[in-house]
Amino acid sequence: MLQLTLEGSAVLLPVKVVPGASRTRFLGEWEGRARIAVAAAPEKGKANAALAAFLAKLLSVRKRDVTVVAGLTFPQKTIRIEGVTVDAVRAALQPLACE
Repeated sequence: MLQLTLEGSAVLLPVKVVPGASRTRFLGEWEGRARIAVAAAPEKGKANAALAAFLAKLLSVRKRDVTVVAGLTFPQKTIRIEGVTVDAVRAALQPLACE
């Protein structure tokens, strides 16, 4: 089960990023983290930007509401998402909802 945390009006989402994939998509859960394949190279913040854009679109929030707060240069990251609930994040990160 995803280890989501509520921090004020934001949700902290632990993520395992797989950069350089053929397309950006949710792959399921990995050790309490959302495993997300990103179709961007892990260079100059491209993978982080692609991850933020994917999550913003998936959760119907603005891109600026999705920020990487830990793990900028590592595959394991913590993402802060403003303006959503824990239940909304859980519902959006269901394998069938992401395909």
